[in-house]
Amino acid sequence: MQDQQLQDLADFIASSPTPFHATTTLRERLIAAGFEALNEREDWQLKAGGRYLVSRNDSSIIAFQLGAEGALASRGLRLIGAHTDSPCLRVKPQPEKDQQGLWQLGVEIYGGALLAPWFDRDLSLAGRVTFRRADGALESRLIDFQRPIAVIPNLAIHLNRGVNDGQAINPQTDMPPLLAHSLEAGRDLRALLAAQLQQQHPDCTDVAVLDYELSFYDTQPPAQIGLEGDFFSAARLDNLLSCHAGLQALLNSDGEQPCLLVCTDHEEIGSASCCGADGPFLEDVLRRLVPDDAERIQLIQRSLLVSADNAHAVHPNFAMKHDENHGPKLNAGPVIKINSNQRYATNSETAAFFRHLCASADVPVQAFVVRSDMGCGSTIGPITASRLGVRTVDIGAPTFAMHSIRELAGSRDPGYLITVLTAFYNSAQLI
Repeated sequence: MQDQQLQDLADFIASSPTPFHATTTLRERLIAAGFEALNEREDWQLKAGGRYLVSRNDSSIIAFQLGAEGALASRGLRLIGAHTDSPCLRVKPQPEKDQQGLWQLGVEIYGGALLAPWFDRDLSLAGRVTFRRADGALESRLIDFQRPIAVIPNLAIHLNRGVNDGQAINPQTDMPPLLAHSLEAGRDLRALLAAQLQQQHPDCTDVAVLDYELSFYDTQPPAQIGLEGDFFSAARLDNLLSCHAGLQALLNSDGEQPCLLVCTDHEEIGSASCCGADGPFLEDVLRRLVPDDAERIQLIQRSLLVSADNAHAVHPNFAMKHDENHGPKLNAGPVIKINSNQRYATNSETAAFFRHLCASADVPVQAFVVRSDMGCGSTIGPITASRLGVRTVDIGAPTFAMHSIRELAGSRDPGYLITVLTAFYNSAQLI
């Protein structure tokens, strides 16, 4: 079962190089399982026991099942939240560079990326492209070159003797990827995108590319590694691992309880967007589920959110970066994340509930508190809790190398997370 779950996670990550592709993958899997797609521009006719999904900006998605008649009002919602975006290199609007006979693209750093691991990797390009057809109609489609088309070569140590002494990386001058020789006149990114559109979507002929949102990504596939397969290595584990676990839990659930999965974009840059956790997407959906204000407040106060986002495992080479009593280990189960300054939204009641849930599901559980002399990251948990007033527990699978081009998790932890999140969706009683 573990190998099957890891392979499914690997397939999910490989098909999701951008938030747009992750949302499409989630949508396709949900529809295949019988969920009905809703359109925010239309009226919704929801039925007891129904299973539905809705997406916004092609990069965020909410899926929910209503449970039995009257269950929503009486039992509350079991919500799981994650995010679809990861730190990466985004292509600028006018990116073409012709330097030393080589064609490069200027990039902007999206989120808090570890830059050094991006050098000397086989990179591809994917994202959303908006274009005009010959009849004047505007349309957007997703593209993915899939094959390695770019690289950011390191400067040889002979020309950069101080590189191993902590030399800074300049994102403006050091990071533009190299794609080709520029000997041929008229190299143009939009023409390249138009050709790729036609190749992937044969109906997209005679189009003018107007704009795009494109990200470079590493083409190395996910892998189970280690002498005995103890580890799982992949790009974008933060936070596609949680998106996948939430999806699998929803698909595995018995359908008796009202459940909701929300996977939003832009967490890595603050979530402040129309489709981010600090935007109105989730609130808009809840208003359509329960139009009456008083009834909706009652529903929210009966509900609980599990904010699932990866946690920092204690690194054997840098153990001093953790509080000595709060160093989560790989393959030791999900981590409850706690911060007195509300960088995480966990409180004693929600932490106790999650501990009880793990014990009931025979899943080990850990805790993380940042060192008192270090700053703390955050998640969608505090944002969603403050916008909705919903009780929240912040948890996540322990990982190494968070925000690197390639991250590392324990091979048993994805299964642990799916098990406890499935138990959460099936839980008859919330706190």
